[in-house]
Amino acid sequence: MQNRLLDVVEKSTMKSTTPNFEIGDTVDVHVRILEGDKERIQIFNGVVIGRSGSGSREMFIVRRIVQGEGVERKFPLHSPRIADIVVKRSGKVRRAKLYYLRQRTGKAVRLKERFSSTAAAESKAAKTERRAARAAKKAEKARAKAEAASSGTGAGA
Repeated sequence: MQNRLLDVVEKSTMKSTTPNFEIGDTVDVHVRILEGDKERIQIFNGVVIGRSGSGSREMFIVRRIVQGEGVERKFPLHSPRIADIVVKRSGKVRRAKLYYLRQRTGKAVRLKERFSSTAAAESKAAKTERRAARAAKKAEKARAKAEAASSGTGAGA
Protein backbone atom coordinates (compact mmCIF):
# COMPACT_ATOMS: atom_id res chain seq x y z
CA MET A 1 0.00 0.00 0.00
CA GLN A 2 2.74 2.39 0.98
CA ASN A 3 4.70 1.67 -2.23
CA ARG A 4 1.68 2.43 -4.39
CA LEU A 5 1.15 5.71 -2.55
CA LEU A 6 4.81 6.63 -3.07
CA ASP A 7 4.52 5.80 -6.78
CA VAL A 8 1.51 8.10 -7.15
CA VAL A 9 3.27 10.95 -5.32
CA GLU A 10 6.43 10.42 -7.36
CA LYS A 11 4.57 10.45 -10.70
CA SER A 12 2.72 13.64 -9.77
CA THR A 13 6.01 15.50 -9.15
CA MET A 14 7.64 14.35 -12.39
CA LYS A 15 7.55 16.42 -15.57
CA SER A 16 5.41 14.97 -18.33
CA THR A 17 8.07 15.41 -21.01
CA THR A 18 11.81 15.51 -20.50
CA PRO A 19 14.30 16.28 -23.25
CA ASN A 20 16.30 13.39 -24.63
CA PHE A 21 19.95 14.03 -23.81
CA GLU A 22 22.84 11.74 -22.98
CA ILE A 23 26.22 11.84 -21.30
CA GLY A 24 28.68 13.83 -23.44
CA ASP A 25 26.03 16.15 -24.89
CA THR A 26 26.57 19.90 -24.72
CA VAL A 27 23.40 21.40 -23.27
CA ASP A 28 21.92 24.76 -22.29
CA VAL A 29 20.05 24.46 -18.99
CA HIS A 30 17.53 27.28 -18.55
CA VAL A 31 17.21 27.83 -14.78
CA ARG A 32 14.52 30.00 -13.17
CA ILE A 33 16.04 32.37 -10.61
CA LEU A 34 13.99 34.37 -8.11
CA GLU A 35 15.44 37.75 -7.14
CA GLY A 36 13.06 39.35 -4.70
CA ASP A 37 9.69 39.44 -6.44
CA LYS A 38 11.18 39.17 -9.95
CA GLU A 39 11.86 35.96 -11.81
CA ARG A 40 14.44 35.61 -14.56
CA ILE A 41 15.93 32.76 -16.52
CA GLN A 42 19.67 32.13 -16.42
CA ILE A 43 21.31 29.81 -18.93
CA PHE A 44 24.02 27.42 -17.75
CA ASN A 45 25.70 25.72 -20.69
CA GLY A 46 28.21 22.90 -20.57
CA VAL A 47 28.85 19.19 -21.07
CA VAL A 48 26.77 16.58 -19.28
CA ILE A 49 29.35 14.49 -17.40
CA GLY A 50 27.00 12.26 -15.44
CA ARG A 51 23.45 11.18 -14.66
CA SER A 52 22.27 9.46 -11.52
CA GLY A 53 19.11 8.35 -9.79
CA SER A 54 15.81 7.35 -11.27
CA GLY A 55 12.24 8.54 -11.29
CA SER A 56 11.62 11.89 -9.64
CA ARG A 57 15.08 11.78 -7.99
CA GLU A 58 17.03 11.73 -11.26
CA MET A 59 19.93 14.20 -11.36
CA PHE A 60 22.48 15.25 -13.97
CA ILE A 61 25.81 17.07 -13.70
CA VAL A 62 26.84 19.77 -16.18
CA ARG A 63 30.44 20.97 -16.39
CA ARG A 64 31.76 24.09 -18.05
CA ILE A 65 34.96 26.13 -18.01
CA VAL A 66 34.66 29.73 -16.76
CA GLN A 67 37.80 31.90 -16.98
CA GLY A 68 40.04 28.83 -16.97
CA GLU A 69 38.32 27.31 -13.92
CA GLY A 70 36.04 24.26 -14.12
CA VAL A 71 32.54 24.78 -12.75
CA GLU A 72 30.09 21.94 -12.21
CA ARG A 73 26.43 22.12 -11.28
CA LYS A 74 24.14 19.28 -10.36
CA PHE A 75 20.52 19.69 -11.45
CA PRO A 76 17.42 17.65 -10.57
CA LEU A 77 15.88 16.61 -13.89
CA HIS A 78 12.26 17.05 -12.77
CA SER A 79 12.76 20.29 -10.81
CA PRO A 80 10.23 23.08 -11.44
CA ARG A 81 13.19 25.49 -11.39
CA ILE A 82 14.45 24.06 -14.67
CA ALA A 83 12.54 25.80 -17.44
CA ASP A 84 14.15 24.03 -20.40
CA ILE A 85 17.08 21.86 -21.47
CA VAL A 86 18.33 22.48 -25.01
CA VAL A 87 20.81 20.06 -26.60
CA LYS A 88 23.39 22.01 -28.61
CA ARG A 89 25.56 19.12 -29.81
CA SER A 90 26.02 15.45 -29.06
CA GLY A 91 29.36 14.06 -27.98
CA LYS A 92 30.64 10.60 -28.86
CA VAL A 93 31.60 8.90 -25.58
CA ARG A 94 32.13 5.35 -24.33
CA ARG A 95 31.64 5.89 -20.61
CA ALA A 96 28.72 6.43 -18.25
CA LYS A 97 30.55 9.11 -16.24
CA LEU A 98 33.01 11.62 -17.70
CA TYR A 99 34.82 12.51 -14.48
CA TYR A 100 38.15 12.19 -16.31
CA LEU A 101 37.40 15.57 -17.94
CA ARG A 102 38.12 17.20 -14.56
CA GLN A 103 41.86 16.58 -15.01
CA ARG A 104 41.93 17.83 -18.59
CA THR A 105 42.42 21.41 -19.76
CA GLY A 106 42.27 23.28 -23.06
CA LYS A 107 41.65 21.33 -26.23
CA ALA A 108 41.89 18.00 -24.40
CA VAL A 109 38.43 18.66 -22.91
CA ARG A 110 36.75 18.56 -26.32
CA LEU A 111 34.72 15.52 -27.33
CA LYS A 112 34.16 14.17 -30.82
CA GLU A 113 30.73 14.96 -32.19
CA ARG A 114 28.18 12.20 -32.64
CA PHE A 115 25.99 12.59 -35.71
CA SER A 116 22.61 10.92 -35.72
CA SER A 117 21.21 9.49 -38.93
CA THR A 118 18.45 12.14 -38.99
CA ALA A 119 20.97 14.96 -38.59
CA ALA A 120 23.11 13.47 -41.34
CA ALA A 121 20.08 13.18 -43.64
CA GLU A 122 19.07 16.78 -42.87
CA SER A 123 22.57 18.09 -43.60
CA LYS A 124 22.68 16.06 -46.84
CA ALA A 125 19.30 17.46 -47.92
CA ALA A 126 20.44 21.00 -47.11
CA LYS A 127 23.64 20.45 -49.11
CA THR A 128 21.76 19.23 -52.22
CA GLU A 129 19.35 22.15 -51.87
CA ARG A 130 22.26 24.62 -51.82
CA ARG A 131 23.80 22.93 -54.88
CA ALA A 132 20.50 23.17 -56.78
CA ALA A 133 20.17 26.85 -55.87
CA ARG A 134 23.73 27.51 -57.02
CA ALA A 135 23.11 25.70 -60.33
CA ALA A 136 19.90 27.68 -60.91
CA LYS A 137 21.73 30.94 -60.20
CA LYS A 138 24.52 29.97 -62.61
CA ALA A 139 21.98 29.08 -65.33
CA GLU A 140 20.19 32.41 -64.82
CA LYS A 141 23.48 34.30 -65.19
CA ALA A 142 24.29 32.40 -68.39
CA ARG A 143 20.81 33.13 -69.78
CA ALA A 144 21.14 36.84 -68.96
CA LYS A 145 24.60 36.93 -70.55
CA ALA A 146 23.31 35.22 -73.71
CA GLU A 147 20.39 37.70 -73.96
CA ALA A 148 22.74 40.63 -73.52
CA ALA A 149 25.08 39.28 -76.20
CA SER A 150 22.27 38.65 -78.69
CA SER A 151 20.65 42.05 -78.12
CA GLY A 152 24.05 43.74 -78.29
CA THR A 153 24.91 42.19 -81.69
CA GLY A 154 21.45 42.91 -83.11
CA ALA A 155 21.64 46.60 -82.20
CA GLY A 156 25.12 47.01 -83.65
CA ALA A 157 24.26 45.48 -87.08
